[in-house]
Amino acid sequence: MQAHYKKAFTHPLYFIAFGFGSGLSPKMPGTVGTIAAIPIYIILAGFHPWIYAGIVVASLVLGVLACDWVARDMADKDPAAIVWDEFVGLWIALFMLPDGWHWLLAGFLLFRFFDILKPWPVSFLDRELQGGLGIMMDDVAAGLYSLLVLQLTAYLMRVML
Repeated sequence: MQAHYKKAFTHPLYFIAFGFGSGLSPKMPGTVGTIAAIPIYIILAGFHPWIYAGIVVASLVLGVLACDWVARDMADKDPAAIVWDEFVGLWIALFMLPDGWHWLLAGFLLFRFFDILKPWPVSFLDRELQGGLGIMMDDVAAGLYSLLVLQLTAYLMRVML
């Protein structure tokens, strides 16, 4: 396993799949990977929503390919060090997020909640899909759940206040 971790900073697919090295955290690599995605989100949030969405879709496709290759190279279905799925899942959750640090915190917490709890269909996708697609799609679903809750909450707050 350690031999694979050394590739995190020498092999581009490992670098991506390991979330620029954040997946190498010995404790809670998924949470650390999600935190590492926040500075990139802050940059993405400044773009037009179509550009943001395009970057997220491209990151998803790249993630399916990179995560599939790295998981096969490591001979592991879903290595804990692969956290690119957390990056993309969080970016989906935070799409068109209202301004304010409290929204960012809520998005982070909701995404981690859905990613860890894995309500259906997140659990189904995690269990049934294989390879890079399986690694990525459960986090995409967790991101979509989070996005729905955040946007519904923001809408209800606008209507009620």
